[in-house]
Amino acid sequence: MVSIKTATYLDGYRIALVFANGEVGTVDLSDVIREFPAAAALRDTAIFKAFILDEWPTLVWPNGFDLSPEMLYERATGRTVAWLHEGSPKEMKHPSHA
Repeated sequence: MVSIKTATYLDGYRIALVFANGEVGTVDLSDVIREFPAAAALRDTAIFKAFILDEWPTLVWPNGFDLSPEMLYERATGRTVAWLHEGSPKEMKHPSHA
């Protein structure tokens, strides 16, 4: 199980993450903000900065948009979460590595 210990806003659409296993990384979510209509409100950086970690902990925003710890871990570290991709075709790549 992937768990986020802390999430800190940096600038633009970048967030610094510390995971419970001690790994750290930074994610730039500008592509996510552009791609998903549910994230459109987050284009306003004042709203983007208002994220919290909920009880799971999942990164969530006041408008209800959220991102899983597993997706954030893969983006921040460049490593895949094996169980997340079990049964996926071998040629399938994570969107940030395509």
